[in-house]
Amino acid sequence: MPVILGILVATLANHALAAWLGAGVAAALGPAALRWILGFSFLAMAAWTLVPDKPEKERLQSARLGAFAATLFAFFLLEMGDKTQIATVALAARYTSIAAVVAGTTFGMMLADVPAVYFGERVLRRVPAKTMHRVAAASFALLGALALIDAG
Repeated sequence: MPVILGILVATLANHALAAWLGAGVAAALGPAALRWILGFSFLAMAAWTLVPDKPEKERLQSARLGAFAATLFAFFLLEMGDKTQIATVALAARYTSIAAVVAGTTFGMMLADVPAVYFGERVLRRVPAKTMHRVAAASFALLGALALIDAG
């Protein structure tokens, strides 16, 4: 439970910052440009999702900090500039409600992370990581295509 709570708090903080940045981008650009940027951003995310993640070295000593604090700091720092944060920026640039974007992206992150914490090893024995990456890439590609269709 401390790991899950650490992920939740870190994700809320990380995505709130990303959404704030996205809202600033939206204010600076017009809606037409935003749709094109959003569409191509999601297509780029689809391609990036197919690139395997490199294992991160643990930078914090979890025994000293405890599971919650170690997860909070590590997850917050390691998610900076990651795919989900960039997707949050793009969504906040597209939609006016920062709270809804943060809630939605955080909920999506928790939907992915909670089962991974509890069942990750068992799932990876049955479903290859490459398959999971392909499903995620297809989802991003679909979102990008829908944004570009809306932009046309």
